[in-house]
Amino acid sequence: MSFKEIKSLLRMVNVDMNDMYAYRLFKECDHSNNERLEGTEIEEFLRRLLKRPELEEIFHRYSGEDRVLSAPELLEFLEDQGEASATLAHAQQLIQTYELNETAKQHELMTLDGFMMYLLSPEGDALNPAHTCTFQDMDQPLAHYFISSSHNTYLTDSQIGGLSSTEAYVRAFAQGCRCVELDCWEGPGGEPVIYHGHTLTSKILFRDVVQAVRDHAFTLSPYPVILSLENHCGLEQQAVMACHLRTILGDMLVTQPLDSQNPEELPSPEQLKGRVLVKGKKLPAARNEDGRILSDREEDEDEEEEEERVEAEQKRQAKQIAPELSALAVYCCATRLQTLRPAPAPPQPFQVSSLSERKAKKLIREAGNSFVSHNTRQLTRVYPLGLRMNSANYSPQEMWNAGCQLVALNFQTPGYEMDLNAGRFLINGQCGYILKPACLRQPHTDFDPESPGPPRTTLTIQVLTAQQLPKLNAEKPSSIVDPLVRVEIHGVPMDCARKETNYVLNNGFNPHWGQTLQFQLRAPELVLVRFVVEDYDTTSPNDFVGQFTLPLSSLKQGYRHIHLLSKDGASLSPATIFVHIRVQHSRGPD
Repeated sequence: MSFKEIKSLLRMVNVDMNDMYAYRLFKECDHSNNERLEGTEIEEFLRRLLKRPELEEIFHRYSGEDRVLSAPELLEFLEDQGEASATLAHAQQLIQTYELNETAKQHELMTLDGFMMYLLSPEGDALNPAHTCTFQDMDQPLAHYFISSSHNTYLTDSQIGGLSSTEAYVRAFAQGCRCVELDCWEGPGGEPVIYHGHTLTSKILFRDVVQAVRDHAFTLSPYPVILSLENHCGLEQQAVMACHLRTILGDMLVTQPLDSQNPEELPSPEQLKGRVLVKGKKLPAARNEDGRILSDREEDEDEEEEEERVEAEQKRQAKQIAPELSALAVYCCATRLQTLRPAPAPPQPFQVSSLSERKAKKLIREAGNSFVSHNTRQLTRVYPLGLRMNSANYSPQEMWNAGCQLVALNFQTPGYEMDLNAGRFLINGQCGYILKPACLRQPHTDFDPESPGPPRTTLTIQVLTAQQLPKLNAEKPSSIVDPLVRVEIHGVPMDCARKETNYVLNNGFNPHWGQTLQFQLRAPELVLVRFVVEDYDTTSPNDFVGQFTLPLSSLKQGYRHIHLLSKDGASLSPATIFVHIRVQHSRGPD
C-alpha cells in the first residue's frame, strides 16, 4: 500500500493522523525503500502509529489476564470514571458502537482498539456530551443569561484602517453571537452607512447589514438577536433606519411589548425565539412628538479622551432622536448608569446601560454586590476602551463575575479573551445564551466577586500525555515541538491561577508528563478551565501550539481526551492531550 492508500484506509475506520508524523513513520517502516508497505510493514506501521502505552496500562488494569474487557469489566471502568449513565446496558451499547472486531462484538467483548476508539470519541471527551445540546432552562428573563456579544461587529480587521463588511456579521452569527453592533452615520443619497466614525475604515450600507441580519441571524441559534445601535445620524436618516428595520425584518422585529409579558421583568429567550430586538435611545413619553436632544453615543468614561470630547459634545447637543427610531427600542432602552439604585428601588428591567471596561471594573471594585444585584434585573453591556486602536480585547471573565450579560468583544481579534468567550458559550447548543449561576440571578443575592468566601472545591488534573501535536514551523524540517501543558483557571480574582508541567524535549508525537496540577476554588460555578499547549523556548517567549477552554461545570471526571483548537478556534485534529480529572466539592452548591 502507498502512503495515500494507507491514509484513506485509516480515514475509513475513523483514525485521523498528522501527515508529518505519519509519513516519517511510513518511511521508517518501509524497509524495502520503495514508497510502499507490505504485510508485516503495514502491521508495524499501524502498531507504532496507534501505540498508546498509557491506554494499554489502564486497559490491562480492568481487563485482567485475558486482555479483553467484558461488559461488567467495562462497567467497572465507567463507574470509576464517575459516568452518570453507568449501567451494564450502557457498557454493552459502547461495545457495539466502538469495537472494531466483529467476533469480539458478538461475544460482547471490547479489545484494546475498541477501548481506544471509545476514549477518543465524543463520549470519552473532557466536555460533557450532554451539555452540547440546549439543556438549560430558557424560560427565565433575559437578564438571567450571559449573552454572546460582539463589539464593532462590522470590522474585519483593526479599528483604524480595517475593512468594514457585512461578511463580518455573518461570521459573528456563525460563532454564536447574539448581540451585534451597528455604528450608524449619515451616508450619501439619504442612505445611512455603517463604519468606525472619523477613521479610515471602509463604509457599508445600513440596509445591507439589516439584510444580513435577516438572512443569517438564526441559522445557528433560534434565540433572540439584539442590534446595538450607536447612532450618529440626523433625524431624516434615523427615520430611514427605522423604515429599513421594519420593512426588511418584518415580523422578526419586536415593535411592541409581548402580550403575555410581566411588565416587571424582561421576557425570556424562549418567548423571543426568532425575534430581533433594537437597543437604542428612547424618547421620554411626554416629548415623543417632536424629538428631543439626546445622544446615542456609548458613554465613554475615559479621562484621557475628555478634552477632545468637549467639542464633539457641543456638536452632539444639536442632534435629536427620531420618534420612528425611538419606537423600536422596546425592551432595550439605552440609558446612562448614573448610580446603582439601592435594592428596594423599583427595577427598570427595560433599561440597558453601556459601560466601558474601565467603568465596569471600577463598579466591581467599589460596589461589587450592588452591581451584581443590579444585573439580576436589567441588562448591562460592557465594551472595550476606545483607546484600544488595534481592536485588542479585555478579559470577559471579570465582567461575567459581576453578572454583566452583554460582554462585547472584538470577534475579529483572536487571543485568550476570545478563547474564554468561545469556552463560555461552547455549551447549551452554542446558542449564544448561558444561564447565569444562581448567585448571579437571585434578587437579594449577597454574592460579591471580590470576596467569594472560603474555598469549597478542589480540582485535580493529572496531565498524562499528548498526541500528534502540530509542528509550528513548516519551513524548518528539523523543528520539533518541546511541549509543555499549562492549565489556567479563570474565575473570581481569588480563583484565578495558572500552573504548568515541565517541557518534554523534541517530542510532539507522544510526549509523556504524568504531572499533577491542583487548584482550590471559591466560586466553582463561574470557573472556566483553559488547557494550553506551548512550545518551550529558552531564549524567547514560548510559542502557542493549541488550546481548549470549557466551563468547570461541563468538565467530565476520570480519564479524558482534550481535543485542541488553533488560535482562531479551528480543530487541530488529531492533536489531543490525555488527562485524568477529579473534582471534589467540600460544601455548598455543586
